[in-house]
Amino acid sequence: MLRMKILASVVPLAAAAVFARAELLPGPRPCIEVGGATMQIAPLPWQAQLRVSFTDDPSLATVRVRIADSADAADFTVIDDIDDAEAGACESNAVPQLVAISSEPTATGPVIYLSHDGPFDYRVYVQSKTFSARDAAALIVSARGPRHLEAASLAPERHLSRRIMAELTSR
Repeated sequence: MLRMKILASVVPLAAAAVFARAELLPGPRPCIEVGGATMQIAPLPWQAQLRVSFTDDPSLATVRVRIADSADAADFTVIDDIDDAEAGACESNAVPQLVAISSEPTATGPVIYLSHDGPFDYRVYVQSKTFSARDAAALIVSARGPRHLEAASLAPERHLSRRIMAELTSR
């Protein structure tokens, strides 16, 4: 009987700890603000409104992202370890859209092919201690939405005409 009481009191506490984990120990989560929309990597997959996945096969991709060698060669640049970074670049009154990087492709989410060469829809440059090229690709593809993905898959050599600069902030 005592074991059942202990079990009954521990299970709800363990479940609460799992759900609260994201807010109790948040750590830095990649976040960008593009065109008035704030996009952030979700701390837990089930919290995300948007999902993206990655593939090693370019024929399975719906969007291709090239890792650029310099900020000048990129359409989207993330640099977070510079001295004059704008404080609170991702802090706004709007609730950020959370993006999850899924291990399996979904029917509605984009499938990203990330490489250093080949045709591309986006070019990203990342210089960061906490922000990966995968994070940057997931966020920029999610921020641009499915309309651009359809256009990108129809026109493989087409890419953004203006550069996007983002700064990483911890939430």
